[in-house]
Amino acid sequence: MSNEEKVRSSIDGARDTAAPVLPTVNPAAEKSQPESASFHPAVYIATWITLSSSVIVFNKWILDTAKFPIFLTTWHLLFATIMTQILARFTTILDSRKKVPMTGRVYLRAIVPIGIFFSLSLICGNQTYLYLSVAFIQMLKATTPVAVLIATWSLGVAPPNMKTLGNVSFIVIGVIIASFGEIKFVLTGFLYQCGGIVFEAVRLVMVQRLLSSAEFKMDPLVSLYYYAPACALMNGVVCLLGEVPYMTMADIYRVGGFTLLANASVAFLLNVSVVFLIGKTSSLVLTLSGVLKDILLVFASMFLFGDPVTLLQAFGYSIALGGLIYYKLGADKLKEYIAQGGMMWADFGSRRPVVRKLVIFGTVLVTLFLILAGLAPKFAPESDQFLKSAVGILGEKGA
Repeated sequence: MSNEEKVRSSIDGARDTAAPVLPTVNPAAEKSQPESASFHPAVYIATWITLSSSVIVFNKWILDTAKFPIFLTTWHLLFATIMTQILARFTTILDSRKKVPMTGRVYLRAIVPIGIFFSLSLICGNQTYLYLSVAFIQMLKATTPVAVLIATWSLGVAPPNMKTLGNVSFIVIGVIIASFGEIKFVLTGFLYQCGGIVFEAVRLVMVQRLLSSAEFKMDPLVSLYYYAPACALMNGVVCLLGEVPYMTMADIYRVGGFTLLANASVAFLLNVSVVFLIGKTSSLVLTLSGVLKDILLVFASMFLFGDPVTLLQAFGYSIALGGLIYYKLGADKLKEYIAQGGMMWADFGSRRPVVRKLVIFGTVLVTLFLILAGLAPKFAPESDQFLKSAVGILGEKGA
């Protein structure tokens, strides 16, 4: 595999579209991780999915409570700057940064330009939560690989490939269908999300082109160490000009200082979990876990925020996810993994038939519950309101 292919694979695998995950994953860093894992790989996968989903739901709740998306992004980056500096000085987690020949010239040439696009993608991404539902945002984020591919061709990093374009066209078709089925469609939020995806795509291509040599490859946590200060400064300037004049302390009090601290902590732990997930599994596992996380987030959005999802949206999103998996794995790999999964499932059924039946029954039950809970706000608003009131009464009694 050529260096260019390794870098492209690293970039595609390391990115999480829901939260602030930073530039590249070093394949050498994957190999340098200790092979003996103290936990089963499923623990790392579940931890990453939980943290990634929590950041998105947490951000949505905060921005619904107090509408200051740029301030929230700046706070995350400032907290990440402080935490990475502490880890660099008192732990060995960031020791790999010493292998990166970072100079002032390199920082200005590479880190700052890429940081500008990273800041723009974060700002647009958080602005989107003011207008669109979490479910619809996750559907739109499925087009990120398409945007990266087009940006790669536009900036001359790779020659256009019509076959690859045909493969990703299913993602675009699926998202278009899902957009037509969106009930709460807001053009402003849609444009913000499109802008965030474009900025993120350009950032990833710049990472690929400017930091393509082996000496500049960084895992997400080391990238955060270098990018967070520059991005925090840039976002801070935008926040001072755009949001601070309209903010009051009442906005901060309404959310709560402890809530903001917990929110930033979860966002930072997400970056830490990415490093452990890739180190204990692989970039491919991260990619597939991202697909699973997006599906779960759609259901969570339906249940927690009452976001209605139409059958047309579900159909379109299914096409987009299928196209995404096909694009990431390819036909041969997809057939191989399906065959392996079928053999493992059959073997599990022969060894523990009762457990397999319980797993199937439980999966069907949970799926039906999530679907009905998500559709309730649209088709049975009275029952949905009764359920929310009952939950509220139980919460008050518990408190």
